Amino acid sequence: MKNRLTLNLESTKGPFSLVIQQCLSFSGIVGVFGHSGSGKTSLLRAIAGLDKHVKGKISFNDRMLLDTKNKQNINAENRHISMVFQEPRLFPHLTVSENLEFAIKRCQHSKLTKQEIIELTNLSTLLNKKVTELSGGEQQKVALARAVLSEPALLLLDEPLSALDRQSKKELLILLKTVNKKLNLPMVYVSHSSEELQQLAEQLIVIERGKIINSGEVHQVLHQLNSTQLIKQQTSLSVKVAEINNQYGLVKLACDDQFIFMMIDHLTEKDKLALTQLNSLRCYIFASDISIATIEPTSSSIVNQLYGKITKISQVESQVLLTLTCQQQTFFASISSYSLDKLSLSINQAVYIQFKASAVRTLTI
Repeated sequence: MKNRLTLNLESTKGPFSLVIQQCLSFSGIVGVFGHSGSGKTSLLRAIAGLDKHVKGKISFNDRMLLDTKNKQNINAENRHISMVFQEPRLFPHLTVSENLEFAIKRCQHSKLTKQEIIELTNLSTLLNKKVTELSGGEQQKVALARAVLSEPALLLLDEPLSALDRQSKKELLILLKTVNKKLNLPMVYVSHSSEELQQLAEQLIVIERGKIINSGEVHQVLHQLNSTQLIKQQTSLSVKVAEINNQYGLVKLACDDQFIFMMIDHLTEKDKLALTQLNSLRCYIFASDISIATIEPTSSSIVNQLYGKITKISQVESQVLLTLTCQQQTFFASISSYSLDKLSLSINQAVYIQFKASAVRTLTI
């Protein structure tokens, strides 16, 4: 049976009100997207039992965590929910190993061993270091390991990568996916970065002004957000690695019945090996990186050229967002009104879309 989180709650602090009615079934990681002040952290605090102003009902699986009408409220420490914050919140006077031991002591029925989590999170070389000697990415790995060692029924993550550099983000994203898969641990991951959520989440909910305004499968929701000002317009993809061409520094990706190329000349040999072992790769292409041609471009340096049809034209001031279908995949291209008129583009018109290999982006390699 899938893990299920049911929320019917409200919390008011000054002028801000959080009002959430949602049922989440976990098949992977659930992402929560929204800009600063939208209510993302307030939602996590309510689930964790850290907000004393919450009213309504919260249940996880068959366990009622909050029912204010019936005066039921399980304390945070008894909810079996762990939370990883933007700041690691480790004990600075303890070593990495001692920080992990603290979590084990608080776990009443330990099923996971310390060594299992150390191996899963690749912390063996850091065990004897004080946490003050660690980089930001290393501290977050310890915070995640400590949270997992407490064996929660649910893990909440509040923008844990926002202060990290690109390499540390990549490592933590891969680690989170590994932990989720190997331990089958339900996770709610909060971020203001649509790119992070595109890489991690299977489902995505969008919060604005304390309310959920959209929810569903991650690629679908991100595509729907293209019509708003909340994200940079993009095509969100899950693709398979078909072939690596080291001579040209490219990887050939299978997207339904078609292929696209992504640049990989910046990758290490270790990253290339990891790429070949992936069942699926999440990547995205910004709409501003896709151009349109009305005839087949036969002499072009641009390696990705796909035949498709325009299905929607949305115009906002001087910019135009085209929705296109290329076989079974939807793509989005942002062009100027001038280009729209110059090419005389219309709905159902057959066109070619073009984008460079360097325009295909991912955060996990």
